[in-house]
Amino acid sequence: MTSLFFYGTLQYRPLLALVLGDSRAVLRPAALADHAVSWADGQAFPLIHAQPGAQAQGLLVDGLSAQDVARLNFYEGGFAYTLHDRVVQVDGGDQATQVYFSDPGHWTPGAPWALLDWVDRWGAMTLHAAAEVMSYYGHLDAEQVAQRFTMIRMRADSRVRAGKTPPTSLRSGLGSGDVATTQARRPYSNFFTLEEHDLAFRRFDGQMSETVNRAGFVGGDAVTVLPYDPVRDVVLVIEQFRFGPHLRGDPHPWVLEPIAGRIDPGETPEVCARREAEEEAGLSLGALHHVADYYPSPGAVSEFLMSYIALADLPDSAAGLGGVDHEAEDIRSHVIAFTRLMDLVSSGEAGCGPLVLSALWLAQNRDRLRSGA
Repeated sequence: MTSLFFYGTLQYRPLLALVLGDSRAVLRPAALADHAVSWADGQAFPLIHAQPGAQAQGLLVDGLSAQDVARLNFYEGGFAYTLHDRVVQVDGGDQATQVYFSDPGHWTPGAPWALLDWVDRWGAMTLHAAAEVMSYYGHLDAEQVAQRFTMIRMRADSRVRAGKTPPTSLRSGLGSGDVATTQARRPYSNFFTLEEHDLAFRRFDGQMSETVNRAGFVGGDAVTVLPYDPVRDVVLVIEQFRFGPHLRGDPHPWVLEPIAGRIDPGETPEVCARREAEEEAGLSLGALHHVADYYPSPGAVSEFLMSYIALADLPDSAAGLGGVDHEAEDIRSHVIAFTRLMDLVSSGEAGCGPLVLSALWLAQNRDRLRSGA
């Protein structure tokens, strides 16, 4: 049996239980002298480092089996953390144990870290992310999971956001407790995931349906923003190659769209909209006007969109090329008159749902926006 000292996120009992699974380990408060715990600078997790006179408080976990340690190494291993021997203070005495330290030079200590602060900001998202991470145990190695972790956290953040649903006034009030899943599979996982479930759901007559098979595409929440200049009465739309239309056999898979992007974990939709406008079109946005929050294709896609119209100065020179090189983005922007936008909607050339929705919202609210310019 092995003991480990946890000073950071694994002190959070729900997270530790999720990572360990069925474990008989014993948990006790402990401390590591001459060490401090800090946020990893710019990250959502902590690291421990030597600091004379300080004392790192944490949790000593005794009685860990080889399987327990393997699961912990899998969870920590892809993020440049390795075990080192240390002696901690527990129950008035000293005990030899092991502690996860970040590899030298990999992370930089930032501000002092506190468990309750982390739980408040990142706890719920981390539980969702850890559930997906541990589902890969025995199927992927830790490095493969680390390569997917940005999107794992993005999907987890979407699950947290999904819990903040609007009220049901017309809908029946049936909820997730009225769905019974008997088997779940994930046949594909990389940038996105594909999930396949065998499930039954409650019918409107109160009975449960027969077991059915459903497959769904799982992605993170995203923002779209259509910049509008109310003085010149012009908008900026972007054009880029899209794989979906290409798969469908569309002979012109370069699509006209609003600016769009996935919301980073911990980021608000409004901050995401402004960041994406800068990245994709070099634009600084003014006031944001909320259009709608919606599922574009709820039959088989978990993606949830939040759409905005943004006021912006749009001279003709705002058109050009943009995108983020490391994401292989190749984006062309167009500054066009509002009337031209509506012609594109009517002809079908503007065939992207969020662009059509935003254009129709703008048509309804254009006079108000122009009168306030």
